[in-house]
Amino acid sequence: MIWTTIRFVALIAVSAWMNSSAMALNDERLNRELLRLDPETRLEQTCDTEVMFQINRNQPRFEADKVIAYTFGDPTFGENSIAAPGGVFRSRGNWYHISYNCMTGPKHLDAHSLHYEIGPEIPKSLWTKYSLYN
Repeated sequence: MIWTTIRFVALIAVSAWMNSSAMALNDERLNRELLRLDPETRLEQTCDTEVMFQINRNQPRFEADKVIAYTFGDPTFGENSIAAPGGVFRSRGNWYHISYNCMTGPKHLDAHSLHYEIGPEIPKSLWTKYSLYN
């Protein structure tokens, strides 16, 4: 499982670098990796990936390369949804608060709806406390 997660994270990074405007659900390689995860993790990773792609598409001042749903609070899961009020994302070597709500289809491979709000930058003095890295 750990190697699958590592390969998945690496695939997300490569996918984001190659084409930040691509939708997660349109990437067959990414979908194959997602299907190896348990359903709740797949839901979270699909939504994290979609948040990253949407930030890069709609917020030109950012270049998101990592989203974490649980840094400042546990997300809440529904059957096909996640509410992540305590998330973070990394852009250009800096971390920012983010909250998002995402709903997927039953396979958790596609985001049907997504709403996110970007918060303030997280001071470097807090990175170690919250296991953030450059």
